[in-house]
Amino acid sequence: MARILVVDDAAFMRLQLTDILQKGGHEVIGQAENGLVAIEKYAQLKPDLVTMDITMPIMEGIDAVKGIKSIDPNAKVIMCSAMGQQQMIVSAIQAGAKDFLVKPFQADRVLEAVNKIM
Repeated sequence: MARILVVDDAAFMRLQLTDILQKGGHEVIGQAENGLVAIEKYAQLKPDLVTMDITMPIMEGIDAVKGIKSIDPNAKVIMCSAMGQQQMIVSAIQAGAKDFLVKPFQADRVLEAVNKIM
């Protein structure tokens, strides 16, 4: 079981991902609606894993990954993006993300990615 921080600017997406993760036996210990809040919550909650949306207001996911990695170089982050953001995905992996998920989320793919990284 992983302790997970879910980051997405859309409340609906956070709820959907939380539901998938909890049904898969994981614990969602926090949620954040942008990259800035994600970095604060990461420092505060010390999750095992973070799911990070790429496109968000205030601070985007890729900058947030860099911020989290500066706090914890071993942080495990899975990026989430809509279709057609291949270049963003490459940047995310370069920033230190371990994997990526494409929206809309497929429950089995989400759990497979989490289990592989943990």
